[in-house]
Amino acid sequence: MILETLKKPDDIKKLDDKQTNELCKELREELINTVSKTGGHLASNLGAVELTVALHKNFCLPKDKIIFDVGHQCYIHKMLTGRLDKMDTLRQKGGISGFPRPDESEYDAFIAGHASNSVSAAFGIAEAKREKKDNSYVVAVVGDGAISGGLIYEGLNNAGRSKDKLIVVLNDNKMSISKNVGAMSRYLAKVRSRSSYHRFKVGTEKVLGHIPFVGRKLVRYAVKFKKALKGMVFKSTIFEDLGFTYLGPIDGHDLKKLDYMIKLAKNEQKPVLLHINTVKGKGYSPAEKTPNIFHGIGAFDVETGETADSSPNFSAEFGKALIGFAENDRRICAITAAMRESTGLDDFSKQFKSRFYDVGIAEGHAVTFASGLAKGGMVPFFAVYSTFLQRSYDMIIHDAALQNLKVIIAIDRAGIVGADGETHQGVFDVSFLNAIPNVTIYSPATFAEMRFDMKKAIYNDEGVVAIRYPRGNEVKLDNEFTPADYYVLGNEKSDTVIVTYGREISEVLKANETLDVKIVHFNKIKPIDEKAVEQIRKAKKVFVFEEGMKSGGFAQAIASKIFEKGFSGKFSITAIEKFVAHSTVKEALTDLKLDSESIIKKVKGEA
Repeated sequence: MILETLKKPDDIKKLDDKQTNELCKELREELINTVSKTGGHLASNLGAVELTVALHKNFCLPKDKIIFDVGHQCYIHKMLTGRLDKMDTLRQKGGISGFPRPDESEYDAFIAGHASNSVSAAFGIAEAKREKKDNSYVVAVVGDGAISGGLIYEGLNNAGRSKDKLIVVLNDNKMSISKNVGAMSRYLAKVRSRSSYHRFKVGTEKVLGHIPFVGRKLVRYAVKFKKALKGMVFKSTIFEDLGFTYLGPIDGHDLKKLDYMIKLAKNEQKPVLLHINTVKGKGYSPAEKTPNIFHGIGAFDVETGETADSSPNFSAEFGKALIGFAENDRRICAITAAMRESTGLDDFSKQFKSRFYDVGIAEGHAVTFASGLAKGGMVPFFAVYSTFLQRSYDMIIHDAALQNLKVIIAIDRAGIVGADGETHQGVFDVSFLNAIPNVTIYSPATFAEMRFDMKKAIYNDEGVVAIRYPRGNEVKLDNEFTPADYYVLGNEKSDTVIVTYGREISEVLKANETLDVKIVHFNKIKPIDEKAVEQIRKAKKVFVFEEGMKSGGFAQAIASKIFEKGFSGKFSITAIEKFVAHSTVKEALTDLKLDSESIIKKVKGEA
């Protein structure tokens, strides 16, 4: 195998064309076999194989820097930078991350778990290089889905004015997680049609360049003529208007074309945008047919492409419940930020086309757009992962809560999510929402509670309502459970109380089989019910276990409430105070002392 002969990253530069093409085949096979066992982002990485190989052949890492946007395109890069023998640990506890991590390798230039940040970061690095008289390059690899995010244009707008050695590679596969939508997606489709013009330009320059004595001069004149002709026939691209030299589009799976265009880009004395067309899932039939499913996937059978996980989950149940409400209430509409399938809105989008909005990777816009819908009398649900909701914090405050508008935020993947690690853990939303007036927060542990919360959000609550639920299945509670804002469970006569909310009730109930104490379990965690406070403040010992950040979290809010009411007993908080690394959810809960065994030890005073 050629892959096994690459002992250090620079060895790839010694390969001829035939060997490089063979290397790409081997990398695809290795990638498919790895992700089939570990799970991860498959389709996006399959589409970036040739691009990554071409970048490694043409740049000198780590002096030159490559920044991936989003970082889930980096698996091939990791294989080529000394981590091939660690790929079986991908996304596993103690193993390598599924995203770029500078603390993992000097070849990883910047953390990138969210979209649209690469150009800003790359421009900053390029400017630092310029100030230090460092003549090396900075490359930002941008997925076309990230082009729908506003931050990318802030970066392009600033970088285009510079003379930095900055190359932005637009990896255009017509997909983000769901199919790309909006005006920018249509714009890129038009730009793709110019490939015939580019082929003519390259061919003409080659012919002219071979004419003795005058060839180079003719090429220079032809370039000037070409720019004028291009302006008349095609007009300029938005990227050129922002100050970039635009090259492309070209076939992103053609190594010779990639090599030629990267060399052209390196010769420019200003920022360049190289536009390549790729196929998401390239080389693996199931991923090519359904790239949205294979974008982020668990372990699967390589032969069939089938996964083992088919159990019910909160995302799907949310989608079903929302359809039920929308059938009887025409005010209800749904918004997603490029994640229609993964947030459970696929069926809703088909059944209520006029009331479904995919805004692209633009979470801030989604909240303000929802605020406008609410102002107009609609009841918008914005379905978004907890980690991505962070990007719209100002809009929640300024555009939604300040005006006390009914914007309902369905916060998917709340709490620990596992293998995606630090960039994706949904542990900050309670803390940052707690600080905002006119916000109600629910954290259901069961599907029935979630439906109960949705109904209250639509017909009872005022202002912004957040309904946060975990990844995966519901907690199994007593079949006779009737959804409520809070519950008193366990030994009601005990003077020791455990307080919790959401999925953590599962670990608490398991621990209480040994402890036999009083439990106050919250479904509605903001505002805190005063009757629930009364159930807690008279205890001698109170232990709060929270699958969220300690600072500004629910536990601190409970502490404030009960101490104001005269509580004088022992009070203990177990919550999160760090970024949580990739592992399974179970492993993370154990490490954070939120598992049942740790709860037992804490309450017994053994920890």
